[in-house]
Amino acid sequence: MLRAAWQERASLLCVGLDPDPARFPAVLKDEPQAIFEFCRAIVDATADLVCAFKPQIAYFAARRAEAQLEALIAHIHTHHPGVPVILDAKRGDIGSTASQYAEEAFARYGADAVTVNPYMGHDSVAPYLAWAGKGVILLCRTSNAGGSDVQCLDVGGEKLYERVARLVAEEWDGSGQCALVVGATFPAEIARVRAIVGDMPLLVPGIGAQGGDIAATVAAGQTVDGAGLILNSSRAILYAGAGEDFAEAARTAARATRDAINACRTAD
Repeated sequence: MLRAAWQERASLLCVGLDPDPARFPAVLKDEPQAIFEFCRAIVDATADLVCAFKPQIAYFAARRAEAQLEALIAHIHTHHPGVPVILDAKRGDIGSTASQYAEEAFARYGADAVTVNPYMGHDSVAPYLAWAGKGVILLCRTSNAGGSDVQCLDVGGEKLYERVARLVAEEWDGSGQCALVVGATFPAEIARVRAIVGDMPLLVPGIGAQGGDIAATVAAGQTVDGAGLILNSSRAILYAGAGEDFAEAARTAARATRDAINACRTAD
């Protein structure tokens, strides 16, 4: 599904859906389903420009808007079939609880993939992998500065994030369901992870508002066919405009970002 989206839409761009009502345009101020309506408008305006959407569950759950998240994902599947939905939840717990989180992501919300914290080991990831055809995107080298506190620790001659990449690629990904999160703020680490995992997809947050360099990111992480990346931008697209034309402004920003990414792609 992801490969088809890369090809059919000629895009590596993922739009992150992190709805903050404090930043919504005035036209949605009194709308009872404002979170859904805001995200729906963004989705409809940008769906032909992206390879995926990534709703962040905390932005919905904190405002008791889980039903709006369910409706949003259903809307994407109905009106924009073929665009994968990544539920950004970063779950991490023991196997029995992980099974419930997997059911939440894949059965309740209908997501195509979910982000997962791998630091409790394989048995905490296996319940997600049991859902055939669903993506499991594991944290590896995150975009925040504090990630270095743990992820760059030496473990037997390699850094911990490198060990995670190797474990996932060589031992955990027998079904081809896995991808890794590697932040755009660390292009050298992106290149290192790519060298370890081969063609495995990489979800790369950090372009846009977080300041990740698009050219450096694409050069470090693309596969030989000029794909392999899910490059996420959230705030820079969501809040590109503050007026009634916010969705049109988001489309303009998304198109510019997609085109900037494509200008850096190469393929053998």
